[in-house]
Amino acid sequence: MATFNTLDEVAQAVRQCTRCPLHAHRTHAVPGEGPDRARVMLIGEAPGYYEDRSGRPFVGAAGRFLNHLLELAGLPRDQVFITNIVKCRPPRNRDPKPEEIKACQVYLQAQLCLIDPPVIVTLGRFAMGYFLPEARISWVHGKPYRVQHRWVVPMYHPAAGLYREALRPVLEEDFRNLGRWLAEMFRS
Repeated sequence: MATFNTLDEVAQAVRQCTRCPLHAHRTHAVPGEGPDRARVMLIGEAPGYYEDRSGRPFVGAAGRFLNHLLELAGLPRDQVFITNIVKCRPPRNRDPKPEEIKACQVYLQAQLCLIDPPVIVTLGRFAMGYFLPEARISWVHGKPYRVQHRWVVPMYHPAAGLYREALRPVLEEDFRNLGRWLAEMFRS
């Protein structure tokens, strides 16, 4: 297993990665971005079209909606670390395969160790399943769960709020509640 001393080393390794077939289709790998001491880490599923083009996470329509959700939670985007379970875009935005998630696990684990965030917000069922494998997102969304020494708060993926209008107010309320919960938690 590779050892990384900085987030820049992780990002460099992600950009050069050939651990799974996704590298053959990417324009840019998307290691993630944010402060190296972020108290909140957001983890999505995989880069989309615009993320693949820019090399940055959540910059397309789902990213714009995520920015809105972060505002509702009182979380400035530049104060959270944002990444994905897999670091390269799956073809045609299909779901990440288990072997792709496993190939990228070394990078996510390194990011978690280096940042050591007390709170992880998962965006979508694949990110949630990484931390809460038996959970169903429809049952657990918006609720904090203790996983080892961290809190994990599963959320629907922002894209779900774009494509399923009924989920938009659910996501907005979950993020408002997240903001209240974080304010209380960090005050303690």
